Amino acid sequence: MVKEHALAVYKNKPALIKEINQDKIVITLSDGTAIKVREKDIEIIHPGPVGSGDWGLGTRDLCSQSERVGNPPCLQTNIPSPQSPVPSPLHDAWELLVADGASVPLQELAELVFGEFSPAAAWNAYCLLMDGLYFTGNIDAIQARQRELVEADEKKREEKQKASNEREEFLQRLRDRQPYIIKEQRTENKEQEAENVADDRRFIQDVEALAFGKTAKSRTMKDIGLGETPEEAHALLLESGFWTTQINPHPSRFGIALLPARHNPGPPPEENRRDLTHLTAFAIDSPWSHDPDDAISVELNDDKHILYVHVADPAAAIGMDSPVEREARDRGATLYIPEGSFRMIADEALPVFALGLTEISPALTFRMTLNSSGEIDDTAIFPSMVKVSRLTYEEADTMLDNAGTSVLHNLYALAERNSNRRSAAGAIFIDMPEIHISMEQGQVAIEPIVRHRSADMVRECMLLASEGASNWAMQRKVPIPYIEQETGDLPDEILPGMAGSYQLRRCMRPRILSAKPGRHWGLGLDSYSQVTSPLRRYTDLLAHIQIRAFLGGGKPLPADELAARIAAGEAAGSAVTQAERASRNHWIMVYLSDKKNSVWDAIALEKKGTRWAMVIPALALETQVPIRKDITPNDPLKLILKSVNIPCREAMFAVEE
Repeated sequence: MVKEHALAVYKNKPALIKEINQDKIVITLSDGTAIKVREKDIEIIHPGPVGSGDWGLGTRDLCSQSERVGNPPCLQTNIPSPQSPVPSPLHDAWELLVADGASVPLQELAELVFGEFSPAAAWNAYCLLMDGLYFTGNIDAIQARQRELVEADEKKREEKQKASNEREEFLQRLRDRQPYIIKEQRTENKEQEAENVADDRRFIQDVEALAFGKTAKSRTMKDIGLGETPEEAHALLLESGFWTTQINPHPSRFGIALLPARHNPGPPPEENRRDLTHLTAFAIDSPWSHDPDDAISVELNDDKHILYVHVADPAAAIGMDSPVEREARDRGATLYIPEGSFRMIADEALPVFALGLTEISPALTFRMTLNSSGEIDDTAIFPSMVKVSRLTYEEADTMLDNAGTSVLHNLYALAERNSNRRSAAGAIFIDMPEIHISMEQGQVAIEPIVRHRSADMVRECMLLASEGASNWAMQRKVPIPYIEQETGDLPDEILPGMAGSYQLRRCMRPRILSAKPGRHWGLGLDSYSQVTSPLRRYTDLLAHIQIRAFLGGGKPLPADELAARIAAGEAAGSAVTQAERASRNHWIMVYLSDKKNSVWDAIALEKKGTRWAMVIPALALETQVPIRKDITPNDPLKLILKSVNIPCREAMFAVEE
């Protein structure tokens, strides 16, 4: 029966019965809070009366302990295990009840263990019951648990407590020491050092997951008072020595696994390909390019140029919704980072489909007939066999300087005319520094990309092929991925040099991919669809699959179904682009990390309040620097490197006085 001033349990916390009404009971919790409850919501563990002295004797402290260890409450005492020879009232009571095998009420357990049935003893006995190690049942019938069960649970608790203590020691090292872990633990014994590292690594895994962008939370970061951000996690991993600067977390943050593609399309099927091996065809690219997927040829016919752009033909062996197509869609594009190339299509396909890696290569050829004004009169697309010679841009430039190489000269004249045509149509030309980053025996190497005439020539030929493919598809109502760009707001005055290119770049609107054609303002083209890199970009491969379906007499996907694939491929491709950009900045910071106080040539781009946007051409790095003296856009300055923050991908510079 419920009486006033009795001790009860409410939601595993002690409560004092203060007042009894007809349908409600008023109880007071240990923190002084008074609430109304129903009789069925509480359990009476001591009839009382509980006075103010009793209420403070143990119950408040025990409640605090219970809240610390969670629900249910657990009595925190140094209790010997069943195997321990050290006697204790608890051990004796448990042994007695094990031997007896009988059930006892809460009052009897309190008297056996604590020698009395006071309110504090009742609460402590209830805590032992809820703890569940030695006893089980309810307050009316408490039984001792069997020895083997107690021993097994005791062992688990000891292991858990040991792990908890080890983790707390680990966290304390993180909080208090610089450097934190591995550097402090390093010894001459390499095996012991490896064991220390492996032992601590179990506690740092959530930090690594946060740094890799695989989770948004980290218990370890929170416990040591650091922000739960990828940047702070990255910084901690570097400081603690778990990571070196050679670990690049950025692809993972964009959901990209650095694994090779699994599905190989296999060789192209036998089909009637047009033999174009009589044409001189050049695949011109950077010296570090290993997957050439386009080559160019030219013929003259009266006053017309016939431009051939031969493109790798993996779509000959890749069907829509095949495992290869789905994997390419999920990847979006080939990822190029200094650590290596992670291709959209399996590496095994490269020697089969890339141009110029074998004597004769299969291709999908785009043939554009250009009139005297440089406009496309007609486009034809067909499978072909080509004989391709590979050149670097530097080699092609040397050949352009040689008066005897008529093919390249004709291609260059054609490309220059197309550039002028696009310029007259409002095309935007931006020339900002570029670099190539590579790894040489674990060291970062940065090489400025030299501007080559042949690179401009190849670009214009690729644009003509993409424009021609777009016109061809529109005429035949074949849905393919189109790229458009809205008109940007140009400044009234465009500055010369890099400052002008910086202005123009800021005016550029995002490109839009869809199954419907539209004008591309930046390129000065009425319609545009990229088709020249099906080994590297999914949307190019998608265009090829649609074109091949039409050429083979099949049925290309309708525009609405194509649009869904475009969106998926573009989302994945955008992640690749962002990962490449973030990785590029990471490796620049790694490169600069040991170059404090080095001096760099920079160009002023634009004033931003009290700071100036600057570009360091040798690094293709843009930064903002406070400058007190008067300067103008395009002015050269010397910048001194002051600090580098690898996790935040930031370098701080100051103007050399």
